[in-house]
Amino acid sequence: MQGKARTDEGKRRTTVEAPASPTLTAGQRPAAAPARAPQRRKRRPAVLALGVALVAAGGLGGAALYLTTGQRVPVLALAHDVPAGQPITADDLTQVRISLDPALHPLSADSHVLDMRATTDLKAGQLLTAADLTNDPLVLAGQEVLGVSAKPSQLPSAGLTAGTWVVLVYTPSAEGTGTGTGAETLPTPGASAPGGRNGGTGTLLQSVTVRVVSVGTPSASDGSVVVDVAVPGDQAAPVADLAASGKFAVLLAAPGTKGGG
Repeated sequence: MQGKARTDEGKRRTTVEAPASPTLTAGQRPAAAPARAPQRRKRRPAVLALGVALVAAGGLGGAALYLTTGQRVPVLALAHDVPAGQPITADDLTQVRISLDPALHPLSADSHVLDMRATTDLKAGQLLTAADLTNDPLVLAGQEVLGVSAKPSQLPSAGLTAGTWVVLVYTPSAEGTGTGTGAETLPTPGASAPGGRNGGTGTLLQSVTVRVVSVGTPSASDGSVVVDVAVPGDQAAPVADLAASGKFAVLLAAPGTKGGG
């Protein structure tokens, strides 16, 4: 019996009683579970460096854009209209300050453009670019300058300017006004005139393409004007005879014809 009593007493000692749940009264909230300590993220130096580089690149790009589009610089512009072929003078130029634009390519204010010729009709206020000017000579080696006096009816209504390519065409039905013999007795280059020293047979000079060097002021009496043209040296004599006869017309050369157009 004593052994059984001891056994019962041992069981009572080893039995663990579950703790009773706390009783909540009105207005009380259950105790919050203890917060977990936040885990620290691992830093990635490569990602951090990339972010810094992107920020720096963005700042440099913005600065470059400001400098190219916001900075105002002096450039050349036209103070007056300049016809195609005319040389640029100091009075034709003015300076303006503009904000640089990658799409624009105006000449800087310190560009040397005096005496260069306009490649096209230039308008007042227009910004001057390299494509607007040329240094190509009007008179090439081996050429001679010949003055041709022409009446308004012999010239194109569009007018002529230096550098324009024109065609002098023989017009046998026109009434001659000069002392020239006319194209019917003019030899082509390399041929001798009738009765010449070489006894050759002349051929008709129907037309010749030349380049305008300058245009004079129209006469107050009849409106005639002297047009200086550059003529190949071997054609100077026959072209001069044609011009003296007055039996010619001045045509604008077709585009692509020896620089015409």
